[in-house]
Amino acid sequence: MDVEAFLERMPFTDLLGIEVTEVGDGHAEGRVEMREELAWDAEGTTAHGGVTFTLADTVGGAALLSQVEQPVPTIDMRIDYLEAGTGDFSAAAEVVRLGDDIAVVEVTVCSEGTHVPDARGVYKTG
Repeated sequence: MDVEAFLERMPFTDLLGIEVTEVGDGHAEGRVEMREELAWDAEGTTAHGGVTFTLADTVGGAALLSQVEQPVPTIDMRIDYLEAGTGDFSAAAEVVRLGDDIAVVEVTVCSEGTHVPDARGVYKTG
C-alpha cells in the first residue's frame, strides 16, 4: 500500500489542514497550522482539543501504517492535555507494540515548541 496516497485521501484531515510530513519504519511526523477556525475561544488563538486529538490520531495511525501496510482503525486513544495550544502544532509518533491483532503507538504533540499533550493510541491490526 502506498502510505502517502492513502493519507492524502482523508477528507477530515484535509478539512483541518493536517499534513503528515514523514512516515517510515514505525515512525511518523505531522503538523497543522493554527488558524481561527480551529479555536475554541472567541479570540481565535487557542486550539480546540479535538484538533490536537485528531493530529495525534492521524500521525499515530500513519506510524503504524508504515509497518502493517493496511488501514488501521483506532480502538482507543488516551490523551493527556498538559498545556493549551496557541500556535502551529507538530506531532511525532512511535509504534511501541506491534501485535497480530493490536498495536500501541505513543504520540507527542508540541505547539510552538511547548509540549502540549501526550497521547497513546491503540489500533486494530488484524
